Amino acid sequence: MRESPEVPEVPEVLDAIEAWVERIGAGDRRAVARAISAVESGDSVGVALVKRLFTKGGKACVVGITGSPGAGKSTLVEKLAAEYRRSGRRVGIIAVDPTSPFSGGAILGDRIRMQGLSADEGVYIRSMATRGQLGGLAPTAHDVVTILDAAGCDVVLIETVGVGQDEVEVARLADATLLLLVPGMGDDVQTFKAGVMEIADVFVINKADRPGADRVEQEILTMLSITPRPDGWCPPVVQTVATTGTGVAAAREALEKFFEFGAKEHFAIKRQREKWRSRLLELLRQTLFQKVVTERVPKGVIDARVEEVRERLRDPHSVVEEIVKLSTVEGGGLHGKVKVEG
Repeated sequence: MRESPEVPEVPEVLDAIEAWVERIGAGDRRAVARAISAVESGDSVGVALVKRLFTKGGKACVVGITGSPGAGKSTLVEKLAAEYRRSGRRVGIIAVDPTSPFSGGAILGDRIRMQGLSADEGVYIRSMATRGQLGGLAPTAHDVVTILDAAGCDVVLIETVGVGQDEVEVARLADATLLLLVPGMGDDVQTFKAGVMEIADVFVINKADRPGADRVEQEILTMLSITPRPDGWCPPVVQTVATTGTGVAAAREALEKFFEFGAKEHFAIKRQREKWRSRLLELLRQTLFQKVVTERVPKGVIDARVEEVRERLRDPHSVVEEIVKLSTVEGGGLHGKVKVEG
């Protein structure tokens, strides 16, 4: 793993970045697309852009939409975006798709299903690949939200990949989390067993024209009555049929009430503190890991230890402890201290 070089601090480069920042701020779609691509590729220019764009944002409402595959997330996101557009708001959509096993990019299934929004200049849709990351989000989703926020999006909708019970990461990024359930798929029973129920600020029972929708709603309400939230918010339960648009306006209104409650009770500020603390720790882990591996662990050390572990000569915990210990000694690193075969 290599660390991206810093952007040269020369006038020409800085001027080009500032011009790029201005185009993004003006809502230039090509500039936004290029910025997101730079961030996804790990380009140092992408990091430089995010640094400059961050202070220009902070106005967008970020809504995470999660739920199991087949719950109708893409359809609901499309209809919810159209609902926000009717009120004149600009919308950004991040559709997190599975990673292609061939190209490593997003499979783009969600973007294909949102073709009805493609002609609307007030909506920007971006598909992103998980690239193996757990939790239902793409690794650079935080920075993409920053770009869309700075580009003038009033609302950013994030649709998780839909892997099921481990989709809790979105709650650390979104200002509000909307959880989709559907009757007749077993989602209600399975989700009650998982911690994902605890992240929902609004429950949506989609495909409510199917039998069993009222039963799912009653189970949710029973659960909420047994385990009330410590912040005092009681998540509403909304029934929708996203394919026809039924109930989508009610879902938007439920989200608006949550934002109003958060502002009134001041718990939104606490939630933001927790979000940014988590983000700082995540970036620290990534940056320190890259720095240690790049600067303190010579090429070949890890491969040599892989063979030792594979042959059961060493256990992985001891190997990692040794590498960490030797990579943090004064004078630096494993050079000359660990014999590397090959």
